[in-house]
Amino acid sequence: MAATKSLRLGFAGTPNFAAAHLEAILKDGTHQVVAVWTQPDRPSGRGKKTQASAVKQLAEQQGIPVLQPHKLLPADRDDMACFELDVLVVVAYGLILPESVLQTPAFGCINVHASLLPRWRGAAPIQRAIEAGDKETGVCIMQMDAGLDTGDVISRCSFAINTTDTAAALETRLIQHGAPVLLETLNKIASGPVEAEKQDDSQSCYAKKIHKAEAEINWNEPAITLDQKIRAFNPMPVAYTHIGVDRVRIWQAHSINSNSTTAMAPGTIAAANNEGIDIACSDGLLRIKALQLPGKKPTEAAEILRGHADKFAIGQILGAAP
Repeated sequence: MAATKSLRLGFAGTPNFAAAHLEAILKDGTHQVVAVWTQPDRPSGRGKKTQASAVKQLAEQQGIPVLQPHKLLPADRDDMACFELDVLVVVAYGLILPESVLQTPAFGCINVHASLLPRWRGAAPIQRAIEAGDKETGVCIMQMDAGLDTGDVISRCSFAINTTDTAAALETRLIQHGAPVLLETLNKIASGPVEAEKQDDSQSCYAKKIHKAEAEINWNEPAITLDQKIRAFNPMPVAYTHIGVDRVRIWQAHSINSNSTTAMAPGTIAAANNEGIDIACSDGLLRIKALQLPGKKPTEAAEILRGHADKFAIGQILGAAP
């Protein structure tokens, strides 16, 4: 069997999810990454110190040239053309690529997308899949076009979403599945030509960017809906509610008696013990297993009750701050 041709690759990505895929390409060693595009350094953390993206940090460790435009313009095609790319691999880059840039590499641009396209197109497919209660997800490698995640799919893999999966846990599994599929796709392109599957636009949903305001719990929703929301927003931006004037972040919870109703008003504490803190919802109960009080670290509910039982007395109502 003939050896796979080595491709000259560019890589465009920003967060840890992208860096994991870049690392897989570098470790595999079949193809050469000759340049990296990532978003500009930005303030991060409590101290708001300027920090390079995970992709930039990895690229600099490997001595790969890094470009950080604030916006990609048609004129950036000339900068990219200097690298004589065969393929540009795009993973969670966060900037729109103009059509002139899409057409610059010899075999175009491919995107690693964390959903079973066309199911979730857009910025937050991992979180929206959990929030919607999807039973499965996966990774698609797509030939990019001028639309938003509308290109033909070259490769895909799928797997089940567990009822305990948080966004962080699901992202880890998507990397484990996605990195090998990306490498296989690059080898397909190198061996060429490749076949790709057109997407059915009628089946698409838009995975809009997550906003902090969405993270506030509405206890008038069903317990299963809140269960999914809490897992989808872990580790960012983290779901929260209020107990009196205190804003409390909820890190872990699950629905119980999800198809039953209670006589208690939504948001009422129904039980508080070593099993957790049970809150009445519009349909069933939500059991909080781990939460975070202001100025404290995330802690098991049972431990918090040992020091703050008065805050979580049965009958207390959670909700908007007074």
